[in-house]
Amino acid sequence: MTPYSSLADDFYVNVNLATEMELPSQRETILHYFERVQKRFPTMRKFYCRDKRDYVLEEDKDQGRYRWAAVESKRLCSGQVNPSSVEAALEQHRLVLDLAPSFLSVSPLDCEALDVLFGFDFAYRGNHNALLAEALGIGPALERLGDAPGARVINYEPSLTIALDEDCRIQVRVSTETRTNAFQVRTGEFHEEQLSVYVTARQYGSLDPDTTYVDAMDRLAQLARDVVDSCVTEQILRPLARTISLK
Repeated sequence: MTPYSSLADDFYVNVNLATEMELPSQRETILHYFERVQKRFPTMRKFYCRDKRDYVLEEDKDQGRYRWAAVESKRLCSGQVNPSSVEAALEQHRLVLDLAPSFLSVSPLDCEALDVLFGFDFAYRGNHNALLAEALGIGPALERLGDAPGARVINYEPSLTIALDEDCRIQVRVSTETRTNAFQVRTGEFHEEQLSVYVTARQYGSLDPDTTYVDAMDRLAQLARDVVDSCVTEQILRPLARTISLK
């Protein structure tokens, strides 16, 4: 397993390509595309349609590790949950992006946004927002708000997005997603749900003429890995895991 797998209950690497124009939806085109994906990964055998227009091919989820790929109206997606290595996940994503131009008529001009997401899920039964505030702290400007008499944190999802070029086309975002609502906090009735930390590297706009989707994805994946290694593992993931273990 990848070293990242030890940092959370579930780890996954997803790629999403949002297009300006609608992707093909003809039966023959969709089946031909997924057949080529399945040829490379034969264990991806479950094919279905959701919401009348989104087509999905995935592996069996019973083992907790699985690949999936989807073609939506204006989005091409690929993901792997708990991969054996980051490279194994990226190999799948390269295949999907390599097939897209010829099988789905996706031109480099047709890119609205391309992103690589590294996701970390923590199973926790309790107030996710309060847990994040305890594990990561609250900035000095807001600390006194949390100290108000009888205060209970019901919404705290810190995030930060930075641009890495002058045009703001290359961006990296570190964000959190809680799944606790005010009703649960009020009643004290919590279910075990996933608290998520996301690191997303994204490029907006059409690709340069000499750049392929695979090239662009590889650069974004390296950016995401660098941020996880330098800014997220010790600063967010490990403190969060330690705080959960003490509950």
